[in-house]
Amino acid sequence: CYRENILKTAKALVEDTKLLVSGAASSQEKLAQAAQSSANTITQLAEVVKLGAASLGSDDPETQVVLINAIKDVAKALSDLIGATKGAASKPADDPSMYQLKGAAKVMVTNVTSLLKTVKAVEDEATRGTRALEATIEYIKQELTVFQSSEVPEKTSSPEESIRMTKGITMATAKAVAAGNSCRQEDVIATANLSRKAVADMLTACKQASYHPDVSEEVRERALRFGTECTLGYLELLEHVLLV
Repeated sequence: CYRENILKTAKALVEDTKLLVSGAASSQEKLAQAAQSSANTITQLAEVVKLGAASLGSDDPETQVVLINAIKDVAKALSDLIGATKGAASKPADDPSMYQLKGAAKVMVTNVTSLLKTVKAVEDEATRGTRALEATIEYIKQELTVFQSSEVPEKTSSPEESIRMTKGITMATAKAVAAGNSCRQEDVIATANLSRKAVADMLTACKQASYHPDVSEEVRERALRFGTECTLGYLELLEHVLLV
């Protein structure tokens, strides 16, 4: 029942995505209608996903987290898409903002597809861990793209904060190795959830610290490079766990 509702609402959201993209080239009124429609649809989708997560029961909290993370990714992608649509409104087809819009729309569709795959996998205990890991790998890749962009963080933090956040990577790495050894679905799901947070926190702290007023251009470049290398190394580890 929940799966059918999620599928139906997700399809409606994909249609809203198409309207948002086409709305950038049309009137402000049509664009506003598309934005409002997508906002209503994502609210409905979040509700049915939460009901689906609740139906799993409290004895499987890690899988509930996987579902909630999937809808959070879709909501974030929609927010980014609406922002990109706003930036591209009334611009010519060859304007850079139009390429950003297409990129945001692609991420949106990828995340909706990922959500649907996750919902399907939840019904099959044998594939839950694999799917959770695949979703985490996709999420980390998207976070890395944001990290590597030229966008300056809204706030800065101290280098100490960045160092503190690397401890999460150490813990997640140990968990990933253990999951690769045990091959138990629950261990793999827990690894996926922990890895997602650990890498995202590290990337945020690293970028914020690299833009601290006391940090030189050379140190900033090195910090950003090492943040990227750390993430790529961790992605490789997760790919190995997935293979196992």
